[in-house]
Amino acid sequence: NGSLMRLTDQGQQRWFYYENPRQALASAGVTRGTLLFDGRNTGDYYAGTARGFSRFCPGNPLEYYVEGPVTRNPLRITMRGTRDANQQCRNTGNRVTDTLVFTYVRDC
Repeated sequence: NGSLMRLTDQGQQRWFYYENPRQALASAGVTRGTLLFDGRNTGDYYAGTARGFSRFCPGNPLEYYVEGPVTRNPLRITMRGTRDANQQCRNTGNRVTDTLVFTYVRDC
């Protein structure tokens, strides 16, 4: 089960906030209104900064670059980026690829 997110926009700027985060994210300091992504939508392509959360560093997310397309039927945004594998609040030098998938549910 994923988290329920809220998308806000202003012009080409886009922000994804946690509306109803998964219970497992609570230990990482994620609550309703926590920012996950901020960036731009240009021609059905999103690019910007995502945040990775860890229970070892609550309230101190790791920021990294992500980008990807908007697809239709269903309306979905898929962004990918690489980040440090951050273990116990320390950089490891190991890189992992994250994939963020947002599927449109409804207007609020």
